[in-house]
Amino acid sequence: MPTTEPKLSAGAGFARLTEIMARLRSPDGCPWDREQNFDTIKPYLLEETYEVMDAIDARDWHSLAEELGDLLLQAVFFAQMASEEGRFDIRDSIEAINSKLIRRHPHVFAQGDARTADDVKRRWDEIKASEKPNAKGLLADVPRSFPALVEAQQIASRAAGAGFDWENVAQVFDKLKEELAELDAARRTGSQDAIEDEIGDLLFVIVNVARFLRAGAPQDQREIPPPLRTG
Repeated sequence: MPTTEPKLSAGAGFARLTEIMARLRSPDGCPWDREQNFDTIKPYLLEETYEVMDAIDARDWHSLAEELGDLLLQAVFFAQMASEEGRFDIRDSIEAINSKLIRRHPHVFAQGDARTADDVKRRWDEIKASEKPNAKGLLADVPRSFPALVEAQQIASRAAGAGFDWENVAQVFDKLKEELAELDAARRTGSQDAIEDEIGDLLFVIVNVARFLRAGAPQDQREIPPPLRTG
């Protein structure tokens, strides 16, 4: 009868993954893997991320385990390519996230105090700001590679966190009506540039309507505060 080998420990399993990736990229490895570079692998990172999200939404735990493995492979792949160029290796990435998590959770690993999720987020943002004193502004680290609507959501959330926000959703609807009127006025002028500008303004307001109403969030998560960004 077939036997099932015992699972490796997490550390040993991860080491095995990095060894496999190095072998695939070696001169006697896989031609396809050897040909890849940072730009050609990027689409797979996005694809695997969406597949992880689909598995979570479906509560398909077997698929989620597999998809997380595929997502983990992307990190190892990028780190292997960086290592080959003498830039960094996967150990640097692991050390970076370990240090960051400890540093930004002083209420767990040091003498800090945070009794609520809001306290944690506020302290996280304070520590993050102190780590990047030369940041070029509130929106400097919003990735430009985000899809446009996701980028707009991030910009709106950052602005709200800094106090630049409407007081309630009724005010956002008032702004929506204003932008619709401005779009109609641009349409009447026939200026394509003005129309495009106003459509952009309108989409941004709609993003804020969705943010206020927590549209798109699972029903049991609509009161959960936005997640911490690790950057």
